Amino acid sequence: MTHRRRILIAECKQEVSTFNPHLSGVDDFTIRTGTALFDYHRAVHTEIGGALRVLEAHDDLELVPAYGACLITSGGTLAKPDWEQIAGDFIRALEAVPPLDGVYFCMHGAMASEEELDPEGYLLEQARRVLGERVPIVVSLDLHGILTERMVRHSNAIVAYHTYPHVDFFETGERAARLLLRIMAGEVHPVTAVVPIPALVRGDELITATGLFGESIRLAQAVESSPGGLSAGMFIGNPFTDVPALQSYSFVVTDNEPERAEREALHIAENFWSHHERMQVPLISLEEMSRRLTQFTCGTVGIVDAADATSSGASGDSNAILRTLIATGYQGRTLLPIVDAPAVQRAYEAGIGATIQTSIGGTLDPRRFTPIPMTARVRMLSDGHFRSESFGEKWYSGPSALLESDNFTIAVGSRAVSLYDRAFFYSLGQNPKHFDAVVIKSPHCQHHMYADWCCAMLNVDAPGSSSANLRYLGHTRCPRPIFPLDDEVVFTPRATIFHRAKR
Repeated sequence: MTHRRRILIAECKQEVSTFNPHLSGVDDFTIRTGTALFDYHRAVHTEIGGALRVLEAHDDLELVPAYGACLITSGGTLAKPDWEQIAGDFIRALEAVPPLDGVYFCMHGAMASEEELDPEGYLLEQARRVLGERVPIVVSLDLHGILTERMVRHSNAIVAYHTYPHVDFFETGERAARLLLRIMAGEVHPVTAVVPIPALVRGDELITATGLFGESIRLAQAVESSPGGLSAGMFIGNPFTDVPALQSYSFVVTDNEPERAEREALHIAENFWSHHERMQVPLISLEEMSRRLTQFTCGTVGIVDAADATSSGASGDSNAILRTLIATGYQGRTLLPIVDAPAVQRAYEAGIGATIQTSIGGTLDPRRFTPIPMTARVRMLSDGHFRSESFGEKWYSGPSALLESDNFTIAVGSRAVSLYDRAFFYSLGQNPKHFDAVVIKSPHCQHHMYADWCCAMLNVDAPGSSSANLRYLGHTRCPRPIFPLDDEVVFTPRATIFHRAKR
C-alpha cells in the first residue's frame, strides 16, 4: 500500500496595536479545530483556502487539521493568560498528531502579548521542538508582519502577501502549499536572505498597484518566478506593534543559492530605501477637515480616520471626528462607525423607534477620547453576524445598533470589527453613497469601496492608537534610530543568511 504523506495545517493570526490600552483576549478570537478548520476555509478566500485548493488535488496526501486561532479583528496587546491559553492549545494540538511529512502554518506576523513580544517565533520554535528538525515547515505571513530571526530560523521557508490592499490571501496560500510540496519532494533546498531596513512607512505610495512600494514587490515577484527563485517579498511591519524587531525587511528564498539570495534581497531593500521618504501620509488637522467639508458640493466626501483603524489594532471607539463636526456645526448627512457596547445596550433596552439619551465613544480608550452625550433615535438593531464584502469571511461586531442624531447616522458595534470594506455599514442597512460624508476607519480600502466614487478623500490627523503620525505614538521598543521617528537615519545594507540542513 502506498504511503500517504501527511501534511499538518494550523493557523494563529493576530495583528495588534500595542498603543491600544484595551487588551485583547481569547474571546476576541474564533477558534476552530479538526474538520471545522477545513470546512470554514474551503468556503472563503483565505490563505488556508488557497492551500487546500492545491493540496487536495493530490490523492497521495493526508491533510491533518490541527488548530486555528484567528482574531475576529485586530486589537490591543493580547493579555498574558489568554496568550498562554492559545499557545498551549496550539502546541498540544501539534503534540497530538501522528508522524508528519510537512507542515503549513498560516500566521500574521504582527502579534504581541504582554510578555512574549515574538509570539509567532515562539510557536515556530515550539513546533520544531515537538515535530523535530527534519519535518519541513512553510509559513505564510502578512506583509505587515515583523520578520524575526526566530521565525526564519525555525521554518524552512516563508511566503508573504504581495498586495496592499490585500487581495491575494488565497494566492498566498497556494504559493505556500506549492513550495511545501517541492521541499517535501526533495526537489528544492531553501536558503533565505533577510535584510533589515530602519524604516516605518505609511501612505498611498504603499498601494502596490500604483505606489512606489509596488516597485519593490515587482522585483520580488520577478525573483520568485525565476528559475531557482522560491519566495521573495517585503515586510513593512505594522508600525503600531512596538516590539524589539519592528522595522521593514526584504527577504529572498532561493534553491540552495545563498549568494543569489543575498544579492537579490539587497537589491530589493535598496530599491525600497530609495523611496522611503515618500512613504508617509500628508495629514490635515481636524479643523482643516471641517473647513474643507463646507467647500464640497460634488457628492460623498470620504474622511479617512486611519488613527482608529480597527484592522490595524485600534480600539474603534474614537469620536474625535464626530466631536469636531458637531462643534463646527457641519450640516451634511454623515455616516460613521464606532465601538460602544453601553450605547448598544441602551438601544436594545429601548427598542427600534425609541429615542434614547446616551453617550458615544471613549469606552475603550478613555485617555484619548471623552464620551459625547447625545440624544439619538434607534433606527435598527442587529445581532452583529455578517460576512465581509471583500472575501466572504464571517465577521462579528457583537450586538449592534444604528443610531440617528440630527444629521449623523452612527453604526455602533459592541466590539471592534474590520472596516476595510463596507460590510459593517451594509449589515445595518446603510449605503455610504447616500451620504454627504462617510468616516472610513481604515488607511486604505480596495479602490472600488470608496476612492473610485468619493468626490474627495481627506486624510485626517486625529488621535488614535494607529495614527499615521507615527511620532505622536511614542515608540519605546523598536530599534533606533529609525525613519521617521528620528532624523538623518542611515541605512547600511546587510543580509543575514538562513540555511537549514538538507533532509
